[in-house]
Amino acid sequence: MIPTPQTPYQKPAPPWSSWEKWLQSPPGRYVLAWEQACVDRIVADVFGFHAVQIGLPQMNTLAENRMPLQAFLLDAKDGQQQIDGFHGHQIEGSANELPFASESIDLLVLPHALEFAVDPHQILREAERVLRPEGRLLISGFNPASLWGARQYLSRLVGSPYLPRDGQFISLIRIKDWLQLLNFSLDRGHFGCYKFPLSSEPGMARMDFLEPMGNRWWPIFGAVFLVSAIKRQPGIRLIGRVQNKRIPVLGQLSPVSETRQNLKTPKTK
Repeated sequence: MIPTPQTPYQKPAPPWSSWEKWLQSPPGRYVLAWEQACVDRIVADVFGFHAVQIGLPQMNTLAENRMPLQAFLLDAKDGQQQIDGFHGHQIEGSANELPFASESIDLLVLPHALEFAVDPHQILREAERVLRPEGRLLISGFNPASLWGARQYLSRLVGSPYLPRDGQFISLIRIKDWLQLLNFSLDRGHFGCYKFPLSSEPGMARMDFLEPMGNRWWPIFGAVFLVSAIKRQPGIRLIGRVQNKRIPVLGQLSPVSETRQNLKTPKTK
């Protein structure tokens, strides 16, 4: 019997390959444009010294921020991609083990980083570790409770997903629960991208009137969400019994005006 040669092992395609291809499509450019405008308004009012963006080199979320030191963390699978208009430091590393000291970052941006992660909660734990107290965390992602999420769920049944196939889209309620467990307080949240899940450029252009309508009448059903959270320092708790001590009562003091008046009064002989 002739032995059958073993099939050489092939590494699976990275999840960001389909994601990068989707970002070049009309709905992908539409999402990037909305997120860029929304992030620019938020980061312009965030102050500090160190700002970091993790992933998504197709968008510069720190363009409107004025912190003196800005860094971009690229995963090894992303390669050495150049970011348009970014003049900070580019660092290669993993979001599961951030190469930053504890409590050293003032602003951390995670654009769609949790959706393509094996352990998204580990990324949030690392974010909590590296952020300073009162540091800002920005997270963006797709909203499963939207028309886009409904089409993605139905299209998976027929084998033609609308959004990237490898993304595990997390609801905003679950992200809020994770953030509260890590001592984050929600600062603000935004929903956007209310157009119908179409694929053609002319078809999406005819849906511009849905943006103001959706923002007013059904804001929580936007296709994309952006949440901002602040790391809070746990309060100090007193341990042990506190002794009750009364403050000694001081004697009654004479007013300064009365004292000066007594000094001016001549003595009687």
